[in-house]
Amino acid sequence: MSVQVLLPGVLAALAGGEKHVHLEPAGDTLADLLDALAAEHPMLARRIRDETGQVRRFVNVYVDGDDVRFEGGLATKVRDGAEVQVLPSVAGG
Repeated sequence: MSVQVLLPGVLAALAGGEKHVHLEPAGDTLADLLDALAAEHPMLARRIRDETGQVRRFVNVYVDGDDVRFEGGLATKVRDGAEVQVLPSVAGG
């Protein structure tokens, strides 16, 4: 299975400048995908997940356009060929 992770510039810097990271996770859940991402880019993984392994509060993750907070969190299924977008929240005024 192959999945594409899309990263904004601020996070791409932690993935060697890559805005599109192609991964082949061992399983079919978001947790499996984030584990594969952590194996290749540990610094990036620390910006996405906290010490307990949960997605950080101010990070939004979308699987094929659907917000995982409403789809099952880390248990969200990720299909072959999926696009997973990781976006840090932006605050300010």
